[in-house]
Amino acid sequence: MARKKEEATDTAQVKKSASKKPAAKKPAAKKTAETKEAAQEVPAEDQPRFSDLDQYLFGHAVHYDIYNKMGAHPDTFKGQQGTWFTVWAPSAQAVSVVGEFNGWNTESDPLKKVAEIGVWELFVPGAVQGQLYKYYITTREGEGIYKADPYAFSSEKRPGNASRIADIENFKWKDTRWINKRSQTDPHEMPLSIYEVHPGSWMKHAETEENPEGFYNYRQFAHSLADYVKDMGYTYVELIGIAEHPLDQSWGYQVSGYYSPTSRYGTPQDFQYFIDYMHQKNIGVILDWVPAHFPKDEFGLANFDGDCEYEHKDPRQGENPDWGTKIFNFGRPEVKNFLLANALYWIEKFHLDGLRVDAVSSMLYLNYGKQDGQWVPNIYGGQENLEAMEFLKHLNTLVTGRNHGTMMIAEESTAWPKITGDVEDDGLGFTFKWNMGWMHDFLEYMKLDPYFRKFNHNKMTFSTSYASAEKYILVLSHDEVVHLKCSMINKMPGLDGDKFENLKAGYTYMLGHQGKKLLFMGQDFGQYREWSEEREIDWFLLQEDNNRNLQSYVRDLQTIYKKHPALYEREDDASAFSWINADDNDRSIYSFVRWDKSGKNHLLFVINYTPVDRPDYRVGLPVQATCRQILDSRSEKYGGTHKAKTVYKAQEMPCDNQPYSFAYDLPAYGAAIFRFNTVL
Repeated sequence: MARKKEEATDTAQVKKSASKKPAAKKPAAKKTAETKEAAQEVPAEDQPRFSDLDQYLFGHAVHYDIYNKMGAHPDTFKGQQGTWFTVWAPSAQAVSVVGEFNGWNTESDPLKKVAEIGVWELFVPGAVQGQLYKYYITTREGEGIYKADPYAFSSEKRPGNASRIADIENFKWKDTRWINKRSQTDPHEMPLSIYEVHPGSWMKHAETEENPEGFYNYRQFAHSLADYVKDMGYTYVELIGIAEHPLDQSWGYQVSGYYSPTSRYGTPQDFQYFIDYMHQKNIGVILDWVPAHFPKDEFGLANFDGDCEYEHKDPRQGENPDWGTKIFNFGRPEVKNFLLANALYWIEKFHLDGLRVDAVSSMLYLNYGKQDGQWVPNIYGGQENLEAMEFLKHLNTLVTGRNHGTMMIAEESTAWPKITGDVEDDGLGFTFKWNMGWMHDFLEYMKLDPYFRKFNHNKMTFSTSYASAEKYILVLSHDEVVHLKCSMINKMPGLDGDKFENLKAGYTYMLGHQGKKLLFMGQDFGQYREWSEEREIDWFLLQEDNNRNLQSYVRDLQTIYKKHPALYEREDDASAFSWINADDNDRSIYSFVRWDKSGKNHLLFVINYTPVDRPDYRVGLPVQATCRQILDSRSEKYGGTHKAKTVYKAQEMPCDNQPYSFAYDLPAYGAAIFRFNTVL
């Protein structure tokens, strides 16, 4: 996640009326038997669109399609074409809608309060799809404030921040085969190789007057990205920066439009096309989702109607001082409902295959990023956020229960137990958890000069001791290649050639380690520069042999991954992985086996992390078998010079505390994979 503060960017381009503020609404009289009887006689077309049932469900956080009522919905009412506007503003004295359809006049279209829970609505004839609008809210104190619609399906392109009337119902989906197959699939038992992508900086057009940023439209992006993903062998893409956000430098982690695909790259229908096209190419799509916090921008959720509705009033509960953001009030039903429905919205209305939930740790710990005096303990005096825990359990069971085969993925960086455990067993119910511990140890080891690696040998072995504790994804994400952290290739020690051989060896270990895989764009071909959202990744490097050879190597790793169930089945089963030698620290060599449950196509990995050739290397095996080499990182195919035979027969010769072994010419920085068969 982007760990940076976002300045308020309320550059709303609305025409503010100089006339007086709308008069405050008189409090509604209490209902009597007579008024109830009269209400029953009101014609159906004059009844509030937001019904008593809607109010009940919303007030209990179980109105899972609340977005069908809230927001702006084009419709025909009493023979007139227009749009329904509905907003939750419980502390407002009055609400009106302003937009291109009424000259931004704050007095033209006052909404009616139709629910005690604080819901306002109005049908505006002549308000049509594509027009911009905002809500003009009169607070309890009589102040007039302009707010974007929290439930808007589309938003104005920054620096503007108005909402836009949009219709998401009429897209014709063609991904039925994918959706049906997904519903019959267990994500834990399939090859999950994720390509993390920031659309605005993956690839760009030449800048023009019409497109000064050079952004690809969602539709263009779909075709280019699908071609690359299919060629490289990734199975899923994970998109960052999709929900609308005002500041490019936040990378989309400061969300201002939770229901709006960012207008930087096109319309909601364009984004639906993107997902539909990816599915037709058998590529899944995961979205980064940010329910932990939101920015303080004046046009957004913060102090929405002059009071704290989406956040806690107490800043010790409602603000994150490190990030300069507001924290959602997970205990308030309407706020929970806003987020629960939003998760379902992306899954069910846009056919997404999963959500990667950002900053889960900050949700679980009341004192996350805070000093003494900056937080309030829970009712038991502890640091656990009990309301957030309940929310996450509700969220995960709801999304995956209604949409079988989808994934809820936690970015969680602590040792909080049972992140992926069953809710019935007091777990949080996530499908997967990012393995941040593995990532930190792996990168610390790989950055070391080879001489010092022998003193840090356990950095590469420790993670296998807890690999079955959760259902993990191994991640080398955007966060690891920004802000002076260096790109993956420049984390490696040595000169240019050694850097590439080190990275090949590192990626091979990542392939063999238990856990699904994620790699950020540009790192599969060795981009030298750190990632920046301001420019496309350095595709020109593929003209260079080293970069092209690395890309070819990663492509072959993906092929091996998808071809061999030993690498993606039973990943939380400790018996599916066994060390051959985890203690060869003097030579910095690691050897291990991934066992296939069928008894066939087991994989033996041997990786050398020093620049020393080992022509007399011998590796042990627990069984007598014939091993066929299926990958050699130093072969001519990847720019190396190593030539070795491909078939090795294990002999009854003890080695590595194993009864059998074979000799192999292991080159400097060499990584090798051997396939063998046996009955377990």
